[in-house]
Amino acid sequence: MSGVFSEDVVVQRVDEGRYRATLDHSWDLEPLPQGGVIVSFGLRAAAAEVGDPAQELRSCSTVFAGQVAAGELEIDVRVLRRGRSATQAAVSVHNPGAAGATTVAVLGSRRQGPSFVDVRMPHVAPPAECPSYRDPPPPGIEPFPLRPFWTRVEGRPALGHAPWDDYRPETSDVATWLRFDDAPLLDGGALDALGVVTLADRMPGCVGEMMGPGREPWFAPSADLTVHLFEPARTEWLLAHDRARWADDGWASAESTLWDEHGTLVAYATQMMIFTYVTG
Repeated sequence: MSGVFSEDVVVQRVDEGRYRATLDHSWDLEPLPQGGVIVSFGLRAAAAEVGDPAQELRSCSTVFAGQVAAGELEIDVRVLRRGRSATQAAVSVHNPGAAGATTVAVLGSRRQGPSFVDVRMPHVAPPAECPSYRDPPPPGIEPFPLRPFWTRVEGRPALGHAPWDDYRPETSDVATWLRFDDAPLLDGGALDALGVVTLADRMPGCVGEMMGPGREPWFAPSADLTVHLFEPARTEWLLAHDRARWADDGWASAESTLWDEHGTLVAYATQMMIFTYVTG
Protein backbone atom coordinates (compact mmCIF):
# COMPACT_ATOMS: atom_id res chain seq x y z
CA MET A 1 0.00 0.00 0.00
CA SER A 2 1.36 3.42 -1.00
CA GLY A 3 -1.32 5.62 0.55
CA VAL A 4 -1.63 7.46 -2.77
CA PHE A 5 -4.58 6.76 -5.10
CA SER A 6 -2.55 7.24 -8.28
CA GLU A 7 0.04 4.74 -7.05
CA ASP A 8 -2.53 2.21 -5.81
CA VAL A 9 -4.82 2.20 -8.87
CA VAL A 10 -2.18 0.90 -11.27
CA VAL A 11 -2.56 -1.80 -13.93
CA GLN A 12 0.04 -3.90 -15.74
CA ARG A 13 -0.49 -5.11 -19.31
CA VAL A 14 0.18 -8.82 -19.74
CA ASP A 15 -1.22 -9.32 -23.25
CA GLU A 16 -3.51 -7.64 -25.75
CA GLY A 17 -6.67 -6.72 -23.86
CA ARG A 18 -5.44 -8.36 -20.65
CA TYR A 19 -4.18 -6.63 -17.52
CA ARG A 20 -3.53 -7.46 -13.92
CA ALA A 21 -3.44 -5.40 -10.73
CA THR A 22 -3.44 -5.63 -6.94
CA LEU A 23 -6.17 -4.10 -4.78
CA ASP A 24 -5.30 -3.24 -1.19
CA HIS A 25 -7.55 -3.87 1.84
CA SER A 26 -7.28 -0.19 2.77
CA TRP A 27 -10.05 0.46 0.20
CA ASP A 28 -12.49 -1.90 1.99
CA LEU A 29 -15.82 -0.39 2.91
CA GLU A 30 -18.62 -2.81 3.87
CA PRO A 31 -17.57 -5.59 3.80
CA LEU A 32 -15.55 -5.60 0.54
CA PRO A 33 -13.61 -2.93 -1.36
CA GLN A 34 -15.58 0.17 -2.34
CA GLY A 35 -17.14 -0.26 -5.77
CA GLY A 36 -15.87 2.99 -7.25
CA VAL A 37 -12.25 2.02 -6.78
CA ILE A 38 -12.90 -1.35 -8.47
CA VAL A 39 -14.42 0.50 -11.43
CA SER A 40 -11.36 2.77 -11.50
CA PHE A 41 -9.03 -0.18 -12.06
CA GLY A 42 -11.09 -1.18 -15.08
CA LEU A 43 -11.15 2.36 -16.44
CA ARG A 44 -7.38 2.65 -16.03
CA ALA A 45 -6.95 -0.47 -18.14
CA ALA A 46 -9.49 0.72 -20.72
CA ALA A 47 -7.65 4.02 -21.18
CA ALA A 48 -4.37 2.17 -21.57
CA GLU A 49 -5.87 -0.14 -24.20
CA VAL A 50 -7.40 2.77 -26.16
CA GLY A 51 -4.09 4.65 -25.92
CA ASP A 52 -5.38 8.09 -26.96
CA PRO A 53 -4.96 10.83 -24.31
CA ALA A 54 -7.11 13.21 -26.39
CA GLN A 55 -10.11 10.96 -25.75
CA GLU A 56 -11.10 11.64 -22.15
CA LEU A 57 -13.45 9.55 -20.04
CA ARG A 58 -16.99 10.83 -20.68
CA SER A 59 -19.20 8.19 -19.07
CA CYS A 60 -19.12 4.72 -17.59
CA SER A 61 -21.79 2.26 -16.51
CA THR A 62 -20.96 -0.74 -14.34
CA VAL A 63 -22.86 -3.85 -13.31
CA PHE A 64 -21.54 -5.67 -10.24
CA ALA A 65 -22.27 -9.28 -11.20
CA GLY A 66 -19.97 -10.71 -8.53
CA GLN A 67 -18.04 -9.64 -5.48
CA VAL A 68 -14.51 -8.38 -6.04
CA ALA A 69 -12.23 -8.84 -3.03
CA ALA A 70 -8.93 -7.18 -2.22
CA GLY A 71 -5.94 -9.01 -3.64
CA GLU A 72 -5.04 -10.08 -7.15
CA LEU A 73 -7.22 -8.68 -9.94
CA GLU A 74 -7.58 -9.79 -13.53
CA ILE A 75 -8.82 -7.19 -16.02
CA ASP A 76 -10.08 -7.92 -19.54
CA VAL A 77 -10.63 -5.06 -22.00
CA ARG A 78 -12.39 -5.16 -25.35
CA VAL A 79 -12.56 -2.08 -27.57
CA LEU A 80 -16.08 -2.17 -29.00
CA ARG A 81 -15.57 0.65 -31.49
CA ARG A 82 -12.67 3.00 -32.05
CA GLY A 83 -13.61 6.36 -33.57
CA ARG A 84 -11.82 9.62 -34.27
CA SER A 85 -13.76 11.51 -31.59
CA ALA A 86 -15.46 8.75 -29.56
CA THR A 87 -14.43 5.25 -28.52
CA GLN A 88 -16.39 2.65 -26.57
CA ALA A 89 -14.83 -0.14 -24.53
CA ALA A 90 -16.05 -2.99 -22.32
CA VAL A 91 -13.92 -4.03 -19.36
CA SER A 92 -14.27 -6.74 -16.72
CA VAL A 93 -12.52 -6.64 -13.33
CA HIS A 94 -12.53 -9.83 -11.28
CA ASN A 95 -10.55 -12.01 -8.94
CA PRO A 96 -9.02 -15.05 -10.66
CA GLY A 97 -11.69 -17.60 -11.57
CA ALA A 98 -14.60 -15.49 -10.30
CA ALA A 99 -17.29 -13.18 -11.60
CA GLY A 100 -16.80 -9.47 -11.03
CA ALA A 101 -17.65 -5.98 -12.25
CA THR A 102 -18.28 -5.25 -15.92
CA THR A 103 -18.06 -1.67 -17.19
CA VAL A 104 -18.94 -0.09 -20.51
CA ALA A 105 -16.99 3.15 -20.91
CA VAL A 106 -17.23 5.96 -23.44
CA LEU A 107 -14.12 8.03 -24.13
CA GLY A 108 -14.23 11.07 -26.37
CA SER A 109 -12.41 14.18 -27.50
CA ARG A 110 -13.68 17.75 -27.40
CA ARG A 111 -16.29 18.69 -30.03
CA GLN A 112 -18.40 21.66 -31.01
CA GLY A 113 -21.73 21.93 -29.15
CA PRO A 114 -23.87 23.86 -26.64
CA SER A 115 -22.54 24.93 -23.25
CA PHE A 116 -24.78 25.32 -20.17
CA VAL A 117 -25.43 24.02 -16.64
CA ASP A 118 -29.08 23.66 -15.57
CA VAL A 119 -28.64 22.57 -11.95
CA ARG A 120 -27.49 24.48 -8.86
CA MET A 121 -25.00 23.60 -6.18
CA PRO A 122 -26.70 23.54 -2.75
CA HIS A 123 -25.81 26.33 -0.36
CA VAL A 124 -23.84 24.69 2.46
CA ALA A 125 -21.02 25.59 4.83
CA PRO A 126 -17.45 25.18 3.53
CA PRO A 127 -15.46 22.07 4.51
CA ALA A 128 -13.56 23.83 7.31
CA GLU A 129 -16.85 24.60 9.08
CA CYS A 130 -18.27 21.06 8.86
CA PRO A 131 -17.59 18.15 11.24
CA SER A 132 -15.53 15.20 10.04
CA TYR A 133 -16.46 11.52 10.00
CA ARG A 134 -13.22 11.10 11.94
CA ASP A 135 -14.35 13.29 14.85
CA PRO A 136 -15.44 11.50 18.04
CA PRO A 137 -19.22 11.32 18.58
CA PRO A 138 -20.96 13.34 21.32
CA PRO A 139 -20.59 12.12 24.93
CA GLY A 140 -22.65 9.02 25.61
CA ILE A 141 -22.67 7.88 21.98
CA GLU A 142 -20.73 4.72 21.19
CA PRO A 143 -18.15 5.38 18.46
CA PHE A 144 -18.90 3.98 15.03
CA PRO A 145 -16.16 1.78 13.50
CA LEU A 146 -14.22 3.73 10.86
CA ARG A 147 -14.07 1.55 7.76
CA PRO A 148 -10.66 1.37 6.01
CA PHE A 149 -11.99 3.39 3.04
CA TRP A 150 -12.60 6.36 5.34
CA THR A 151 -8.95 6.32 6.41
CA ARG A 152 -8.09 7.06 2.75
CA VAL A 153 -10.95 9.49 2.07
CA GLU A 154 -12.21 12.11 4.52
CA GLY A 155 -15.92 12.95 4.65
CA ARG A 156 -17.46 16.09 6.16
CA PRO A 157 -21.29 16.12 6.25
CA ALA A 158 -22.74 19.46 5.17
CA LEU A 159 -26.46 18.66 4.79
CA GLY A 160 -28.50 16.03 6.60
CA HIS A 161 -28.47 14.40 10.03
CA ALA A 162 -25.95 12.41 12.05
CA PRO A 163 -26.84 8.77 12.90
CA TRP A 164 -27.47 9.72 16.54
CA ASP A 165 -29.81 12.67 15.78
CA ASP A 166 -33.49 12.38 16.73
CA TYR A 167 -35.50 13.75 13.80
CA ARG A 168 -38.54 13.14 11.64
CA PRO A 169 -37.51 12.25 8.06
CA GLU A 170 -38.83 14.67 5.43
CA THR A 171 -36.35 14.36 2.59
CA SER A 172 -33.48 12.17 1.43
CA ASP A 173 -31.30 15.15 0.50
CA VAL A 174 -27.79 14.98 1.98
CA ALA A 175 -24.54 16.63 1.00
CA THR A 176 -21.02 15.67 2.00
CA TRP A 177 -17.63 17.25 1.38
CA LEU A 178 -15.12 14.59 0.29
CA ARG A 179 -11.39 14.52 -0.34
CA PHE A 180 -8.56 12.02 -0.62
CA ASP A 181 -5.89 12.24 2.06
CA ASP A 182 -3.45 12.27 -0.86
CA ALA A 183 -5.33 13.86 -3.74
CA PRO A 184 -4.57 12.26 -7.16
CA LEU A 185 -3.84 15.51 -8.98
CA LEU A 186 -2.80 15.51 -12.62
CA ASP A 187 -0.01 17.67 -14.04
CA GLY A 188 -2.41 20.51 -14.83
CA GLY A 189 -3.75 20.57 -11.28
CA ALA A 190 -7.08 18.81 -11.95
CA LEU A 191 -8.25 15.82 -9.93
CA ASP A 192 -7.84 12.48 -11.72
CA ALA A 193 -11.23 11.59 -13.26
CA LEU A 194 -10.91 8.10 -11.76
CA GLY A 195 -10.74 9.74 -8.34
CA VAL A 196 -14.02 11.48 -9.12
CA VAL A 197 -15.57 8.11 -10.09
CA THR A 198 -14.39 6.65 -6.80
CA LEU A 199 -15.87 9.49 -4.74
CA ALA A 200 -19.17 9.19 -6.60
CA ASP A 201 -19.87 5.67 -5.27
CA ARG A 202 -21.13 6.29 -1.72
CA MET A 203 -24.83 7.13 -1.97
CA PRO A 204 -26.59 4.91 0.62
CA GLY A 205 -26.44 7.74 3.17
CA CYS A 206 -29.30 9.54 1.42
CA VAL A 207 -31.46 6.43 1.82
CA GLY A 208 -30.57 6.33 5.51
CA GLU A 209 -31.55 10.00 5.82
CA MET A 210 -35.07 9.16 4.62
CA MET A 211 -35.30 6.04 6.80
CA GLY A 212 -34.67 8.10 9.92
CA PRO A 213 -33.17 7.22 13.31
CA GLY A 214 -33.44 3.96 15.23
CA ARG A 215 -33.31 1.72 12.18
CA GLU A 216 -32.08 -1.87 12.05
CA PRO A 217 -28.40 -2.05 10.97
CA TRP A 218 -28.04 -2.46 7.20
CA PHE A 219 -25.75 -1.87 4.28
CA ALA A 220 -26.51 -1.58 0.59
CA PRO A 221 -23.99 -2.84 -1.96
CA SER A 222 -24.24 -1.49 -5.50
CA ALA A 223 -26.10 -3.41 -8.16
CA ASP A 224 -24.88 -0.90 -10.73
CA LEU A 225 -23.16 2.47 -10.98
CA THR A 226 -23.26 5.02 -13.79
CA VAL A 227 -21.08 8.14 -13.81
CA HIS A 228 -21.09 11.03 -16.29
CA LEU A 229 -17.96 13.19 -16.22
CA PHE A 230 -18.24 16.93 -16.95
CA GLU A 231 -15.67 19.63 -16.13
CA PRO A 232 -12.34 18.86 -14.41
CA ALA A 233 -12.32 19.23 -10.61
CA ARG A 234 -9.75 21.85 -9.63
CA THR A 235 -10.02 21.66 -5.85
CA GLU A 236 -9.19 18.77 -3.53
CA TRP A 237 -12.59 18.93 -1.81
CA LEU A 238 -15.68 17.85 -3.76
CA LEU A 239 -19.25 18.32 -2.55
CA ALA A 240 -21.46 15.30 -3.26
CA HIS A 241 -25.17 16.20 -3.18
CA ASP A 242 -27.15 12.97 -2.95
CA ARG A 243 -30.84 12.13 -3.23
CA ALA A 244 -32.80 8.86 -3.24
CA ARG A 245 -35.93 9.11 -5.38
CA TRP A 246 -37.31 5.62 -4.67
CA ALA A 247 -36.93 2.58 -2.39
CA ASP A 248 -39.00 -0.62 -2.27
CA ASP A 249 -38.72 -4.42 -2.52
CA GLY A 250 -35.28 -4.35 -0.86
CA TRP A 251 -33.88 -2.06 -3.59
CA ALA A 252 -33.24 1.68 -3.73
CA SER A 253 -32.28 4.15 -6.45
CA ALA A 254 -30.09 7.17 -5.72
CA GLU A 255 -28.32 9.95 -7.59
CA SER A 256 -25.46 12.34 -6.87
CA THR A 257 -24.15 15.59 -8.32
CA LEU A 258 -20.53 16.43 -7.53
CA TRP A 259 -19.14 19.98 -7.37
CA ASP A 260 -15.72 21.42 -6.63
CA GLU A 261 -15.19 24.32 -4.23
CA HIS A 262 -15.38 26.82 -7.11
CA GLY A 263 -18.97 25.75 -7.79
CA THR A 264 -18.03 23.84 -10.94
CA LEU A 265 -20.28 20.88 -11.79
CA VAL A 266 -17.84 17.98 -12.04
CA ALA A 267 -19.97 14.84 -12.42
CA TYR A 268 -23.35 13.19 -12.12
CA ALA A 269 -23.82 9.63 -10.86
CA THR A 270 -26.69 7.25 -10.24
CA GLN A 271 -26.95 3.75 -8.87
CA MET A 272 -29.35 0.99 -7.85
CA MET A 273 -28.49 -0.63 -4.54
CA ILE A 274 -29.55 -3.88 -2.85
CA PHE A 275 -30.46 -3.89 0.85
CA THR A 276 -28.75 -6.31 3.21
CA TYR A 277 -29.60 -6.27 6.91
CA VAL A 278 -26.95 -7.00 9.52
CA THR A 279 -27.95 -9.80 11.86
CA GLY A 280 -26.25 -11.31 14.86
